[in-house]
Amino acid sequence: MTSDSAPVRFDTKIAVLLRDDLQTWQRLNVTAFLVSGLGTALPEIIGEPYADADGTPYLPLFRQPVLVFEGSKEVLRAAHTRILSRELPRSVFTSDMFGTGNDADNRAVVRAVPGADLDLVGLAVHGPRNAVDKVLKGARMHP
Repeated sequence: MTSDSAPVRFDTKIAVLLRDDLQTWQRLNVTAFLVSGLGTALPEIIGEPYADADGTPYLPLFRQPVLVFEGSKEVLRAAHTRILSRELPRSVFTSDMFGTGNDADNRAVVRAVPGADLDLVGLAVHGPRNAVDKVLKGARMHP
């Protein structure tokens, strides 16, 4: 909301797509990992730092909402293909990453599998609203 309480409509969209068979802790963990990738690669989507009335500083956050969706394994695979064809900024999380304990091992398990064979459990994407909407075809808002 702006200062006059009018809703803000963004030209771009940040979206996370999660596989619908994940446990709650997995959904939260995957979402956090995925959006961290977007935030570091796209500094323009990060707002200014926060401070409370006492002057205590806080880190900046995304400038716009993050929408979370869910879908089947097939929906994730189709979304992945569409993201790549549109060359949109994206991050991925695969089922193999649940078995690792650090960033180097996470990268290694992704690198070991061809893109078409990744066992995707989550994707994050940023781009023009219409393009992201098309990427997410078949997904539904996370409850």
